[in-house]
This record gives sequence, C-alpha cells and structure tokens, in this order.
Amino acid sequence: MLTMSGNEHDWLALKPQEPSPSQCCGGGCKPCIYDVYEKELAQWERAKAKQDKSLLMEKKEQSNNSELNPDTFTAFSVSSVEQLTEDTYQYRFELPGNSSLCLSLGQHIVLRGAVNGLEVQRAYTPISPGNAEGYFEVLIKHGELLMLASGTGLAPMLPILQSITEDEEDETFVTLVCCFPTFDKIYLKPLLQDLARYWNIRIFYVLSQEPSLEQLPWSYQENTYTGRLDEGLMKTIINSCRRRPFVIICGSSAFNEDMSRYLKAAGIEEDSCFVF
Repeated sequence: MLTMSGNEHDWLALKPQEPSPSQCCGGGCKPCIYDVYEKELAQWERAKAKQDKSLLMEKKEQSNNSELNPDTFTAFSVSSVEQLTEDTYQYRFELPGNSSLCLSLGQHIVLRGAVNGLEVQRAYTPISPGNAEGYFEVLIKHGELLMLASGTGLAPMLPILQSITEDEEDETFVTLVCCFPTFDKIYLKPLLQDLARYWNIRIFYVLSQEPSLEQLPWSYQENTYTGRLDEGLMKTIINSCRRRPFVIICGSSAFNEDMSRYLKAAGIEEDSCFVF
C-alpha cells in the first residue's frame, strides 16, 4: 500500500487550484484567470522539482512606476467604500506611496476576490484619473434578487437565472429558494447544481415532508431545510441577503399568499415583490 509523505502533502497544499468555468468572465481579459493559473502552476512545478519553496515567491520586475504587472495579480487594500445609489458603490484602493496605475485612455484592470468562498474575476475601468497618485477608484454595481418557488413554480425562474449567468456584465446576486415535498421530488437537479456554481447564485431547498437531512447527499445538506418555508425561515433568508432584495414568487395561490404575508412581516414592501 502506497502512502504519501508529509513533504508531498505540503507541496500539494501549495499547488495552485484550477479555476472553474464560472470563475471566468469570458471578456477576453489579459491576463485571463486561466493564464494566471497556467503561470502559477508552471512556477509551482519548477519550485517542486527543485524542492525550493522560496521560488514560489518570485516576482517579475515592474516597470514605468506602475503598480500593475500584466502577468500576475497584485494585492491592494480597500481604503474606503461609498454607497452612491441603492445598488452602486464607489471603491477606493490604496497604492503604495505616490505610485500610479499609469493606464492609457480606455484601459481596464481586472479585479479578483472571493465571494461566497468562490474566487471571482471581473474587468473594470477605473473612474479615477489614470495618473492619480496613491490610489485608484472603481464603481461596482450590486443588485439583489430573491426567488421563491414551489414545485412547478420553479419553471419561470430558470430563464431569469440563465439570463443573469450568461450576461458577463450582470453582477446581480440571486438567492433561489425551491420548495418541494421531498428530495426525490426536486426536478432538474443537474441544472440547479450547475447554476449554484456561479459566484453570484445561491440555492436553498425547503423539503416539507423530508424527515431528516442525514440521507441526503452531502452536497445538499448544508443548503437544505426540512419543514415548511414559514415566517421565521423567511426572516433568516432575508437577513442573509446583502441588502433588501427584490422578490419574485411563483407557486400555488396559497403559497403565493403565504409568501407575501411573510415578506411583509419581514419588512419587504409590496412594490418590491412580483407574483407570477
């Protein structure tokens, strides 16, 4: 029986993780997240071959006083966030000393960060002057959508979800709550699982007749509730949203009435809801 040495475990822990398709914005960024991965993987392989972890810290020389390197990502700190409208924020990032991005007119930068535990990459054009010293600023727009679906009420939600995930410029956060009697009654599981892999989509399941979560696949247990979607659970879900969401409801007439009542109790106004 083969066993892995502690040293081998250490190197595997340092190996770059291959991006998933949902992490790529598809906008032709230079570098693309896959370009960065290939570069980091090659650097890791060289360091492992020589058994020299210090080689993982190598950085290319940067030129013309710019803090950007076209081949690697550089870490910057957020110094301030200003809310401009209900869903638009102005982020200011610090640059060391009096350094500058030194961008040409129309050039964009690629920002990378973690959202819901998933690494996300997006291209932005700074709104600050290209020669601004010590900082740069970008506008980031966040919308929030809450979908409540019971049974076949899931059907009209899917085209909306797909239109959001297929539009690389759409940064709407979506929470989909699917209500079914049991796990076996959930349809389109593969499609829902694929959608849940996107950085801005999260999916919860509420199973009214499922006795326990223990028999469910582990990948479903964390985001599944047993029982009914009641007022208490509704408040929990809304409180987990980043901001007050716009809500779409689709189910039986009784389901729609119950959801509207629970939303009102949670502080969601009627003009922030749409019932199919």
